[in-house]
Order: sequence, then structure tokens, then C-alpha cells
Amino acid sequence: MSRQKELIVEPKVPRKRLAKFLESLSEAGVRTVYLDPSLAGGMDTMHESASATHRIGGRGRGAGGRFSISSNKDIDRMVDGSRGMGFVIIDAKDWKIIPLENAIARLHKGRTRVIASAATPAEARKMFSVLDVGVDGVLLPASSVKQVREALAGMEQGSISMTKARITEVREAGDGERVCVDTASMLGRGEGMLVGSRSNFMFLVHNESVGSSFTSPRPFRVNAGAVHCYTMSPDGKTRYLSEIEAGSEVVVADKSGSTRRVTVGRSKIERRPMLLVKASAGGEEGGMIAQDAETIRLVRPGGGLVSVTHLKKGDIVMVHARPPAGRHFGTEVKDEFILEK
Repeated sequence: MSRQKELIVEPKVPRKRLAKFLESLSEAGVRTVYLDPSLAGGMDTMHESASATHRIGGRGRGAGGRFSISSNKDIDRMVDGSRGMGFVIIDAKDWKIIPLENAIARLHKGRTRVIASAATPAEARKMFSVLDVGVDGVLLPASSVKQVREALAGMEQGSISMTKARITEVREAGDGERVCVDTASMLGRGEGMLVGSRSNFMFLVHNESVGSSFTSPRPFRVNAGAVHCYTMSPDGKTRYLSEIEAGSEVVVADKSGSTRRVTVGRSKIERRPMLLVKASAGGEEGGMIAQDAETIRLVRPGGGLVSVTHLKKGDIVMVHARPPAGRHFGTEVKDEFILEK
């Protein structure tokens, strides 16, 4: 059973801006701050205890400790000193990844949660995936919500709303350029990318882990759709499939809405015969254009798969759909009129 990961923020703003900053952190999804409880405005806190400088108090998490790590001897001392603690905060200086890997290996099977201190959002994102399981939490000093959102994008797991949609039309759409996305991750059965011609209506396009007598499994690949289609980035923005390239990060999801970020290793754009697929869900209508091939599959509500070449009117598939909103260079703009056809 996996343990829930969290980002703990140490506010670095003037006292007069603190209340507003805490409100923004809460809206961004942060639940715990490293701050004196009297200043935290009701948020969960982790803070220095008066009993000893390295002892940390935390609402609902018992006592913890903060340890500076620069060698394996320091890790031994931390393991001995953390017995009975609910969590440890690790400050690793020059070497960061290897000490954290060693600490996770020593502590992760127990009940002590491993929290790493990070200097930047990029560093925080890396720590969430150390030794595959990652740390349980990251402590990040931050002076802006932008920094916090960048760090939150590195949390391996998240969620997005998914709903059932009824197919309303399937027809040939001539030739076009489609984007085949090869990721640097192995995608599991049921996972795929969110793809659509509209940013508020995206189909769950399954990965190519399903082989056939004519094709070998490619569990790292998603034959996503036409170049104009949108897909979701970990920061909540949308990107055109034509913009995806090596080093890009995209969201993969499953039918229940569980998501994770993956890195793109290669993107291939090639001219192919295409299909137009349209569907409706909850009063919203959307579509996508995909390659006309048996290996492109959508996900059914029960987890089954259906090839776009076998889709018919009335079939039910899983989509991410919500009321429309304008977007400017991928960023949602509230209250802007938009009509997409």
C-alpha cells in the first residue's frame, strides 16, 4: 500500500503578506506549512519544538526530527535517533540523491515518514521520484505560489475527473499528420494520454501495451492523435501534440482519473489516414482526430478497450470533460467567451 505524498511549504514572505500567501497555498492544494502554529491560520503545521532544536512538532503526526546528512555514518545516527518518531526531515548538502536513496531504503518499510528538504521546485520534483518510491514529503521554502505549483507538478500521483461519454459520430477524415508519443516510462494496462480537439473535452487514448499477431507490444508508446489536438501537462496547462518533443512532460491517466507525469523520449509526426471521433458527456460535446488504425484504442468504463476502427455510434468511452474556458498559450483564462467547433 503506497503512502500519500505531500509538499510542505516554509513560507518566505513578509509578515504582512503571510495571511494572503497561506490562503493561496491552500487553494493550490498545500495542506501543511513549516511555521509557528500561531501564525498558520488554521493550516496543519510542522514547527520547531522548544525542547530541542532538532525536535519537530506536527499536528496529527507526533514528534519528528531534522537531521543533516553528509555520510553513511550520519544516516546510521539518524536511523538510531529516529526510533519511535513519526517522521524525519533530511537536509542533504552536496550529495542529495544517493543519501536519500540510502535513507529511504533504511526507513521506508517502517512507519517513519521520510521528508527531504529542497532548495528549488526542480529539486523538489526530483526528490518525489528518488528510488522509484520517492520520499514521503518535501519541505520547500517558497515566496510565490508559482514555485509551489512547479513543485506540485513533480508529485508522482494525482487525479483528474473522468466521466462516461457516448460516441455520436465516427467517420473518415482524409489524410493528416498524427503524433506518436514514445515515453521514457512503461505504461500499464488501462493507462493512456488525454487527447482532444477541445481543451475541456479529452479522450483517454490507451497506450500500445496490447500486442497482436501483426504488432509487438510497445508499452511506452501512445499513438495520440492529430497535430492540432490538445493534451495535458503536469502543470495543468494544455499543449498541442505538435509541440511535444523529447524532454517534454505529459500526464497519463486511467479510467478512474488517477494520473502521473511521464517524460517524453521521442515524438514522431507522420502522415497517415485519419478518423474523426465525436462524443457527448454531461451536456458537453467534443471530438478528436486519430490515425485510422486498429492499434489506437480508447478505454471503456469497465477498463476494456475498443479500437477506433471498431467504434460505432452509441459506444461508451471514458473522457475528461468539463465546462469550456478560454486558454491563452495553454493557460486557462476564466470568464472568457469561447466557442470551439
